[in-house]
Amino acid sequence: MSIVILFVDTSDEKVASERRFEKSLTISQLKYKLEPITGIPFSTQKITLYHGNNVLGSLDDDSKMLGAYPVEDYMRIHVIDTNPHRVKNQYTDVSLVEKFELTEDEYSKRTDTVRAFKERNKLGRFSDEAAAKEEATEIAYKEALEDIKVGDRCEVASEDNSMMKRGTVKFIGETKFQVGPWIGIQYDEPLGKNDGSVQGERYFTCPNKYGGFVRPTKVTVGDFPEEDLLMTDDELEEM
Repeated sequence: MSIVILFVDTSDEKVASERRFEKSLTISQLKYKLEPITGIPFSTQKITLYHGNNVLGSLDDDSKMLGAYPVEDYMRIHVIDTNPHRVKNQYTDVSLVEKFELTEDEYSKRTDTVRAFKERNKLGRFSDEAAAKEEATEIAYKEALEDIKVGDRCEVASEDNSMMKRGTVKFIGETKFQVGPWIGIQYDEPLGKNDGSVQGERYFTCPNKYGGFVRPTKVTVGDFPEEDLLMTDDELEEM
């Protein structure tokens, strides 16, 4: 059995592949093998043999064997589609594939999903431990909210707890970007992440980078006056 290694490529489908073929294949059989590789139907294929960038000729006799042509290892066969009306990239363009989609309600009703399996077996966020933790968090949020109102001065710990950021409470409530209660803060300095809006939804207004949203348990309200950042070290020592 004589095998030849050839590079297969196309233009429209942007296929480039190294393949092994038996020289005993007829050109008709070769076209059948090239169809799933290139996405071009065998009946409309035109195959050209190249050595580097030099054209050696067309493989145009379906009854001839591949070995009847001057093919050698690592030559290239370029395949084009002679049908101008065929939809291109049917095998490679995933945007052409119809997607199967479910609404959240439809997904919740199914019993053959990963979520349903976890719910039945109380795994992950459906475990008793996770449920207890979630309930404790909700209680903590509710208790923290009792002491917070819009307009309060507050302090918020940074994400790494390396500093306290002072600001004013500007928003309290639910948001569209994530469930649960959130506190919108306008910081005294540009230490935030937004201008009071998230994902195109506005919850309050402040200069860009002065706004942020945190959970109620991250907020401490009290007598936290705005710090005078222009004071000298001597002035700070006298306070």
